[in-house]
Amino acid sequence: MRRVFAALLVLLGGPTATEAGFRTPESLVRNVYAYYGRGAPEFSRGLPRDTATAQKFFDPSLRKAWRSASHEPYDFLVQSTTWKLGAVSISILRRQFDQTYVAANFDNEGRAVTLNFILVNGPEGWVITDVESPHDSLRMFLDQFKN
Repeated sequence: MRRVFAALLVLLGGPTATEAGFRTPESLVRNVYAYYGRGAPEFSRGLPRDTATAQKFFDPSLRKAWRSASHEPYDFLVQSTTWKLGAVSISILRRQFDQTYVAANFDNEGRAVTLNFILVNGPEGWVITDVESPHDSLRMFLDQFKN
């Protein structure tokens, strides 16, 4: 039955497990924060560090860093060790050459957080090339804590 469903998805142009990227910059950022909810366990533990997630969300130069970083003092994408997020506001700041800058603003346990996602649109769709906080970037952060 699963094979039939997977075949139908492929025939109808639906996503497959090996597909990377998203159709719009906003949908990519919205899907990142879907993993920081209070609901189903698989969507409440933060963005997973597995190969499939890295393939879907990050550009090739950031995938390995996302998978291999360990022992971080906090989750960079929510700027905390824990989270209870308020509404996430997403807006495109600017489009520059092959990159689009998207701001994500939200409240995490009473503290305002602003992150700027730097996204690129490649043959696989929109993926993250970096995320900037007021003090750091995801690339630099992951580089500090890699295995």
